[in-house]
Amino acid sequence: MHSDVDRFCERCVTCKKAKLKVSPQGVYLPLPIHDSPWTDISMDFVLGLPRTKTGRDSIFVVVDRFSKMAHFIACHKTNDVVNVPNLFLRDIVRLHGIPHSIVSDRDVVHLHGIPHSV
Repeated sequence: MHSDVDRFCERCVTCKKAKLKVSPQGVYLPLPIHDSPWTDISMDFVLGLPRTKTGRDSIFVVVDRFSKMAHFIACHKTNDVVNVPNLFLRDIVRLHGIPHSIVSDRDVVHLHGIPHSV
């Protein structure tokens, strides 16, 4: 059975691509940072926290990549594609304006319709 699996993987194009010894992506480069605050931001979610008295169980974290200033916005884990942009407009854009770039990882939250980059 071991030899059959080896033979199959040697012929499989997908297996060969997945097991490349050399990284096809190249060298990782740092993200560019503008020279003024709140033009480049990163955002993420902290999920699975104990519920507050108002029912919030998550934190929407927005960090300015220049000054490292952060906003921690209490929210619900079930916030959807409508609620998160409203939180962003109310708590970030109102205070700092619209950023030039937003960096975020692709959490499970983002798979449910929340945009992961602008």
